[in-house]
Amino acid sequence: MEAVHRRQAFAATESTERERAGKIPVPGARSGQSWEAGQPAIAFSEQVETEETMMNSQPAPGLDALLQNARRRAGLTQEQLAGLSTVSVRAIRDLELGRVQHPRRETLKLLANAMRLSDARRVELELAVDAKAVGRVFQDIYGADIATPPPALRPLVGRRPELEALTARLSTDHERLLTLVGLPGVGKSRLAQEAASLIHARDRVPVLWVCLDDSAETAEAAPRGPQSTVAGWVRALVRDGEEFEELATLIGSKATLIVLDGHDVSPDVTPRLLSLLRVCERLKILTTTDRPVQLPGGRLLPLAPLAVPSAADLAVETAGDTLVADRHAVELTLSHVSYMRPDFLPTDAVVTTVAHICRALDGMPQALEAAASWLLLYSPQQLLDIARTTPLVLLDGVTPADPAAGPTLSERLTAAVTGLAPQAAALLRTLAILEDPWSVDDAARVCGTSLAGTARDVHALLVRGLIRRLPATAGDSVGFTVLNLVRAVLAAERETAPAALVPVLVD
Repeated sequence: MEAVHRRQAFAATESTERERAGKIPVPGARSGQSWEAGQPAIAFSEQVETEETMMNSQPAPGLDALLQNARRRAGLTQEQLAGLSTVSVRAIRDLELGRVQHPRRETLKLLANAMRLSDARRVELELAVDAKAVGRVFQDIYGADIATPPPALRPLVGRRPELEALTARLSTDHERLLTLVGLPGVGKSRLAQEAASLIHARDRVPVLWVCLDDSAETAEAAPRGPQSTVAGWVRALVRDGEEFEELATLIGSKATLIVLDGHDVSPDVTPRLLSLLRVCERLKILTTTDRPVQLPGGRLLPLAPLAVPSAADLAVETAGDTLVADRHAVELTLSHVSYMRPDFLPTDAVVTTVAHICRALDGMPQALEAAASWLLLYSPQQLLDIARTTPLVLLDGVTPADPAAGPTLSERLTAAVTGLAPQAAALLRTLAILEDPWSVDDAARVCGTSLAGTARDVHALLVRGLIRRLPATAGDSVGFTVLNLVRAVLAAERETAPAALVPVLVD
C-alpha cells in the first residue's frame, strides 16, 4: 500500500518556495522574520488555529497511510502522539484522514521526531507530500559523490585474484547480476566493498550499498548522512518487498552498482530485481549471501577461505618467511597478533605456531581475527591447543559481542551446517570421516551412489564453502577436504543430539 501512495506522490503538485526552504511564519514576528529549525515550537494554545489554516479538503497523496502506519509501528495512539509531538490531536486526525494537501514541514518534523523515525522513513513522508521531493532529495544529488560504498577501515589482505576477477566482471557490459557466496566469516562483504570502492573511484560510478543483515536495523538509530539516507530508502524497498518504480526513476540511465550485502534470496524480490535490470540498462547488481541460489541470468562466484600452509609444509622445520609467502591467512593473523601482542616478535617459532592456528581455523578471516583476541589470555601454543580441540570457542572472540549486531559467527556457522537438506547433511557427515584428501570417485564409492549424482552433491557443498579443494599439480586428481570448523560443528551436533539419534548421525 505504501508503494502505491509513494508512486502517486510523483503526480502531486510542487510545494511552495516557503515550504521548500523549511521556514514557516512566526505569529507576531516582524516582517521578514521566519521560524527556523531549533527555535521553540509554536505554543499549543495557538496550534489549532494555526494548523487549521494549513488544512485543505484535497487529500494528500499517500501521506495519510504513511503517517498512520508509522504511528502504529511506533505503538502510539493519536492522543499519545499529540502529547509527544505538541501537534494537536485534530491535526493528526486530519492528516491521517487525508484532509491535508501541504502540511507544514515543521509539523512533519515534530511528528517524525516523536515517532523516532529513521531518515529513510522521513524521506518517505517528503515523497508523499511533495511531487518534487524525490527530485530534490534524491535525483538532484544522486551521483558518485552521494552514492558511495562504505569506506574500508583496513587494507585488504590477499584476495588479489578474486578481486581482479570480480572487478573485471563488473566492468563488462555482459555481466550485470553477480552473487558472492560462501560461509559466514569468509570475507564476502570485505571483497565486495573493495571491488565497489575500486569501481567507484576509477569510473565514478554511483554505488548504492545496502546492508541487509540485522545490524543495519541498529545502524538506522545512529546519526545518518545523505549517503545512508539513500541506502536506507533502497534497503526499505528491498526488505519490505515493495515495487522498484521509484528506484528505477532515481537510477534512470545512469551507470550504477547496487550491492545487496547479506541478501537472502526470495521468490518475491528476485523478479523485481530482474525487472529493475531490464528498465535500467546500465545498472549492475552484486549480492553477497551464505546460500547459493542461481538467479536467472546471474553468475555465482564462490569465495573460499584464505590459503593456509599444507600439512607437508608444517611437517618439516621451515623458516617463518617461507610460511608467510603466498599464505595470506598467516599474513593476516600476524597483523592481528602485532596489534594484540606487540611484544611478540615474529620469530620462526611464533610464525610456525600461527601457521598451525591458521590451518586449524581453515584460514577463515573473521575466525582468525577473533582467535587473535584470545592472545591476551593465552600463549600462542595454548591458543593452538584450543584451536585443535574446541575451535568453535574461539570464533566469537573474547570480547562480548553486541546483542543488537545479530547472530555471532559461531551461531551463523552452525546454522549453515545444520540447516542443510537431509541428503546434503548425510553426505557431509560421510565426507567428514574420510581420510584426506578424498576425490569425487571416493565419495561415490563410499556412499554407494552414482558418480554423476555424487558430483552434483559435492559441488553444492563446495559452492557453499563447507568443503575446500586442495592444491594439486597438473595431471593429478583433484582432492577435497571438509573444513575443520565444519567438522567441529558436526561433532557438537552429535554431542547435543538425543541418544537415539546419534547412530543415525554417525551413519
